[in-house]
Amino acid sequence: MVIPVKRLPEAKSRLAPLSGEHRAALALAFASDTVVAAVASPVVAAVFVVTDDRRVARRLGALGARIVPDDASGGLNGAVEAGRIHALADDPRRRVAALTADLPGLRTVDLTEALASAPDGRAFVADAPGSGTTLLLSDAHGTLAARFGVDSRYAHEASGALLLAGAGRSLRRDVDTMDDLADAIDLGVGAHTTAALKLLDCAPRLGDCALR
Repeated sequence: MVIPVKRLPEAKSRLAPLSGEHRAALALAFASDTVVAAVASPVVAAVFVVTDDRRVARRLGALGARIVPDDASGGLNGAVEAGRIHALADDPRRRVAALTADLPGLRTVDLTEALASAPDGRAFVADAPGSGTTLLLSDAHGTLAARFGVDSRYAHEASGALLLAGAGRSLRRDVDTMDDLADAIDLGVGAHTTAALKLLDCAPRLGDCALR
């Protein structure tokens, strides 16, 4: 499992009106809950976090992830490719998956069921709005051909990847905006995000946080 994570000062710019410091704290919490859920899956052999943020590396490394330096060009897809290469070098017999780092409510059972039900070829899970991608799974040879970005769902479909319909809601609920965060809270977020929200006095009412 490859999880790319941006440098915290650059993360979650659309979570306005929160301050940059607060956005960074939430972004780290989202990634932490995502990693915890992935590490716990019985079908995930290893989790590789691709980042060049030392704070991210320390936190997620302590949670069981292996840290890969994000020194490749190509933005998010370049980071995914760097992680893919490391994962295959670790064990070329296994398939590779790429997972977004902003799934604070991710349940291990939803991730496990999606991975276990995937066909032999490339496959992906669309996000809650339906135009993005939260999970991309390689074919049996380890080919991902990641096309994360705007309207990535359609880019992955056009590239021949199969949409995994019926994926659990927690695997589809990524968080980019305050509305997304409110929906994730309603769904139920993990321990790290819960703690971050409490520190920001955001829980239980997100609206109170938005006014600070």
